[in-house]
Amino acid sequence: MAEPKLMIGLTNPKSPTNVGAVMRAAGCYGVDEVRYTGARYERAAKFHTDTHSASDAIPLTRVEELRADLPAGTKIVCIELVEGAVALPNFDHPEQAIYLFGPEDGSLSQQVVSAADAVVYVPTNGCMNLAATVNVLLYDRMAKSEFSQGDELVRQSRDINNRLRC
Repeated sequence: MAEPKLMIGLTNPKSPTNVGAVMRAAGCYGVDEVRYTGARYERAAKFHTDTHSASDAIPLTRVEELRADLPAGTKIVCIELVEGAVALPNFDHPEQAIYLFGPEDGSLSQQVVSAADAVVYVPTNGCMNLAATVNVLLYDRMAKSEFSQGDELVRQSRDINNRLRC
C-alpha cells in the first residue's frame, strides 16, 4: 500500500454525524486516511447508527497523537481561526499534508499550532461546523489542483437517478 498523501486529523471529535460527514467528504475528495484523537466519538457512535462506514475504503483510525508516525515529507497544516493565519483563498496546498482540525467545541492547542508548517483559516462571518470546514478545505485543495473535469466526472459522480443534461 502506498504512503498516504492526504490525511485529515480530527482532535477529539464529539459528533458521529460530523465524523460521518467528514468521511463522506474524504471519499469525495480523495483523502487517504482520517485520524482522530480522544474517546468522545467512540462513546457517541455506540448510540448513533448512521455513521458506520461512510466510506469503507478510507481508514478511520483512533490515535493518541495526530502528528505521530507521519510519512516523511508530510506537512502539518492547522485549520483554525487564529490571528496571523493565512486565508484559505491565498493558501498553496502542499502535495503531501495532514490537515488538523480542532474539536467542535474548542480549538487546537497552542503547542500544535506553534509546531505546524502552516496555519490556515476559512474566511467567514462566524465559525463553521467541523464537517462543513473539512468540505470547504478539501474543495479548495481540489479546485487549485489538476483534476479531471467534464461530463465523464459528472457521470461518475451523480446519483443513478440523475440523467439531467444542459
